[in-house]
Amino acid sequence: MADDPPEELELAADLRQRHEPGGLRELYGHHVSGESEKDAVMRRAIWRALARSFGRGVRVGRGALFVHPETFEIGSGVSIGDQAIIQGRYDGKCVIGDGVWIGPQSYFDARDLVIEAHVGWGPGAKALGSKHTGVPIDVPIIATDLEIKPVRIGAWADVGVNAVILPGVTIGKGAIVGAGAVVTRDVEPFSVVAGVPARLLRRREHVSDRRS
Repeated sequence: MADDPPEELELAADLRQRHEPGGLRELYGHHVSGESEKDAVMRRAIWRALARSFGRGVRVGRGALFVHPETFEIGSGVSIGDQAIIQGRYDGKCVIGDGVWIGPQSYFDARDLVIEAHVGWGPGAKALGSKHTGVPIDVPIIATDLEIKPVRIGAWADVGVNAVILPGVTIGKGAIVGAGAVVTRDVEPFSVVAGVPARLLRRREHVSDRRS
């Protein structure tokens, strides 16, 4: 993978030096939906300036939004689709590995999220990392404590269009989650799940296994 142009790296460093995070977020608003190459460069530069770490060759689509990007660790070759939202937490962790492809209009409750390398994330799919306890019952649910649970997506996994991964779930390496599935429990590596709630359909096999 080719290195990013030196002038773009210098731009990000200059933005980080000259602007407070609030100023960078305001500047991002001027470029978030733009279609020009300059807008695309500015989106990348601002994400790089704000993130904890940011790799090479990252694409940030139009309308992509962030919350607490200072907690983000984004690998190289990542593609963040149009109108995707990554919502971090001030004391949280959001790791997106090399070569991850995030489809348009995806949503991540990224308070404790790790997506390993070369994951495909379908358009509109969601990862939820927290829920309200609902206790006590004499107050609105949204006023009760927030329980944060980690979400882990193993390398090479593929999450289908509009699937939902619930808090505390781990998707194993090379697993496939079908379109529209609601995943309520861990998914084993190299397995295929689908449905509401998601259930095991089959296990993926090596070509050599099928021939034997």
